[in-house]
Amino acid sequence: MSTVPALPPPTLVFDLDGTLVDTAPDLVRALNAVLTSEGLAPVALETALGMVGNGGRVLIQTAFIADGRPLGATDLDRLTAVFTDHYAAHIADDSKAYAGVEAALDHFAAEGWLLAVCTNKFETLARPLLETLGLARRFAAIVGQGTLEWRKPDPRTLTETIRLAGGTPERAVMVGDSRVDIETARAAGVPVVAVTFGYSAVPVAEFAPDRLIRDFDSLWDAVESLGIASP
Repeated sequence: MSTVPALPPPTLVFDLDGTLVDTAPDLVRALNAVLTSEGLAPVALETALGMVGNGGRVLIQTAFIADGRPLGATDLDRLTAVFTDHYAAHIADDSKAYAGVEAALDHFAAEGWLLAVCTNKFETLARPLLETLGLARRFAAIVGQGTLEWRKPDPRTLTETIRLAGGTPERAVMVGDSRVDIETARAAGVPVVAVTFGYSAVPVAEFAPDRLIRDFDSLWDAVESLGIASP
């Protein structure tokens, strides 16, 4: 008698900055170290929030463009190195997991979900950040810039993260805070839950995620309503 192959576990993939962890204070501090080293005025945290979330290189270029000084590749490489060194030395001075993150991760893990991180932050920064906050051990895969040859919104970044975690895109959900996260999930054919408390300069609801949550206490119900874990 033939048997039906067991389905792979469902996979929940998280963006990092502005989704799992409020990293803006430390990122903006590193950005301001770069700006002041180049004779520019530092930016306020509230001003910089809409720039955060696409990696340090994009953050620096965005800040310089806002000041009317777009950077060439050589200067951008140099300043990205300065930013990275400063940020790595202060990676979790003020960064904190959002309220309810650990309880939500515990709930999904207890229900058999695989957990993963897919970020445009360099993996060499994402991993120590999660380790410092005591979160890294919870994830079957942590993928950032440098892990793969692609970055979000290339859908292969997400589908490969899911594969590395041991899941399949057909039984996966993405959780993010930005247009990039939603576009990545859409292109990969993966449903997406967006958080309203992240770093999107535009209200994330305008990008039509499949579900929208205002806190991590709501995540289980939002994901369950998508029916991904059903046989």
